[in-house]
Amino acid sequence: MPIYKINNNKAHQLNLKQNGFGNEFALRDFFAENDNLYDLLGIKFLAKEYQIPNGRMDTIGIDENGSPVIIEYKWKENDDVLSQGLFYLDWLKNNKPHFELLVKNKLGNDMEVIWNKPRVILIAQGFNRYIKSAVRTIQNVELKTYNVYEDDILQIENEYSPYPEVVKSIKQVVGGNEEEEQIYNLEYHLNLTSDKLKEKFDEMREMLLQLPNVEEFAEQKSGITYRTTKSFTRFEFRVNSIQILVREPKYDIDTNNLVKDVTNNKWGYLGAIKFTEDMDIALIFEIIKASYNSTL
Repeated sequence: MPIYKINNNKAHQLNLKQNGFGNEFALRDFFAENDNLYDLLGIKFLAKEYQIPNGRMDTIGIDENGSPVIIEYKWKENDDVLSQGLFYLDWLKNNKPHFELLVKNKLGNDMEVIWNKPRVILIAQGFNRYIKSAVRTIQNVELKTYNVYEDDILQIENEYSPYPEVVKSIKQVVGGNEEEEQIYNLEYHLNLTSDKLKEKFDEMREMLLQLPNVEEFAEQKSGITYRTTKSFTRFEFRVNSIQILVREPKYDIDTNNLVKDVTNNKWGYLGAIKFTEDMDIALIFEIIKASYNSTL
């Protein structure tokens, strides 16, 4: 898709810089520089060139939900990037204490690592049809493409995200051999709350999904999350209320002080709203939109 710059009310198409970052190391270092990794991908940086037996991970980090993240960069298209990423993922799953120690050393004891959905992000200027087809059979791998234009404009696009419609959580029944299965999806969460709150959530959901570049994640036990490159709100359903989490503990538009400060979370969402049946959707959505805008 062409990128245009508007100057004096006239559109000028920007040209691609063919050499991009110059080489793969410059690409990797740019993402790892300062807070770029968090600003671009919503991932907290832990290390680059992370040494393991038989390899080095380009970048290793942790996302807002506590999921481990491996990132591999390729300056151009590269057929080996998928197998390389899966090799590192296999090592990570079999060496969890190493990652948890790295998180503790970098971020302290308060950051919990959640292992149910580790992520592999592959970043390149393009991917061949074999990789695009293969990742559809793998839940953990995401593909992102990048282009660099004149005036140092960077464009990042989601080529593929492996977000299934449902996730099954299986646990053994205490004292027996039977297993019970729970499916987490949109229906699961809505069944936890009242009919009136379902209607109000449906209205807000429609408004949320009309915002540019918003993705919905319902396949979680905790609630339904909405994100751009970073999560900006989560709905957690109760019988008589919905807890709505937002990024900041206070917003100027919140003149009624609906947002409760939960900065003791120390990561991710710092504000919470207890949404009940009598509350105004438009007002709450403006707060959520302010949280959304902070991720852009």
